[in-house]
Amino acid sequence: MSVLVTGGAGYIGSHTVAELVAHGEAVVVVDNLSTGHSGAIYALGVPFYHMDIRETERLREIFSRHAVDTVVHFAANSLVGESVEDPLKYYENNVAATGRLLMAMVESGVQNIVFSSTAAVYGEPARVPIAEADATSPTNPYGDTKLTIERMLDWSYQAYGLKSIRLRYFNAAGAHPTLPIGEDHRPETHLIPVVLQVALGQRQHVAIFGDDYDTEDGTCVRDYIHVMDLASAHRLAIERLRSGKGTAESFNLGNGTGFSVRQVVEVSRKVTGHPIQAVIAARRAGDPARLVASSSLAQSTLGWTPQFADLETIVASAWNWHRAHPQGFGE
Repeated sequence: MSVLVTGGAGYIGSHTVAELVAHGEAVVVVDNLSTGHSGAIYALGVPFYHMDIRETERLREIFSRHAVDTVVHFAANSLVGESVEDPLKYYENNVAATGRLLMAMVESGVQNIVFSSTAAVYGEPARVPIAEADATSPTNPYGDTKLTIERMLDWSYQAYGLKSIRLRYFNAAGAHPTLPIGEDHRPETHLIPVVLQVALGQRQHVAIFGDDYDTEDGTCVRDYIHVMDLASAHRLAIERLRSGKGTAESFNLGNGTGFSVRQVVEVSRKVTGHPIQAVIAARRAGDPARLVASSSLAQSTLGWTPQFADLETIVASAWNWHRAHPQGFGE
């Protein structure tokens, strides 16, 4: 049997493909390359279909041709700011497109899906670290589209027996330790690669948005998870679904403590040997002081144990990628 990875040419998707291949899985990738990179697919050497997941007839053909029994679904737009400015784009490309994918799965008898969700489904958390049973109340369209898809999956299990595991996490970081794949977003909005762009001379400074939060050093605290740890969680979720134990479940993936913006900058200075100028800027509207997800349920149920939880290890692997590929995939 094969695993179909949608959005497999993207950042987390490509690293998950690498993880699955390394564990003997037959993997097929579908990606429209709107944000993914063909260079990632070339590095992985797996069957690739350049297409949109709304092409249901082609999906059904792929399911049949490759004997697909499980889908890992990454394909989505994922910029919070853009989702606020253009919410209909996000409901069309995330929710409507996923609906077409699920229809093709049901029609083809594909019964397992691992969904790349987000801890943004919780909105402003009532407590930290966030647990799966906490209230979900997204504060932006991006988070709401992910929560809407989770609800679609709940109903699809009841109606069609479509089993799903939803993985909720915040900030993926780092890069593959041996393969030439890493983080390459256009534009880049994630903190760690932005900081490393300063070290590479591609930016003059990094902005720290607010230094008066109620945290240890006054700057926001966020969850940073190594991308290979996320990849291993997706692999374990596939194993759970295939074992018949998964139904319609959600798991947080987090480091349990979080790292502040100042910590990220300081560790990046140590790793790169570059001074990395940081400039304090005004707070951004809607930025909570601390966002950290508990992963205790994933650890106890999926058997997930992060292998790269140390911030210096995460930054060092990202630096190795960016230093070797200063223009990313160069596409």
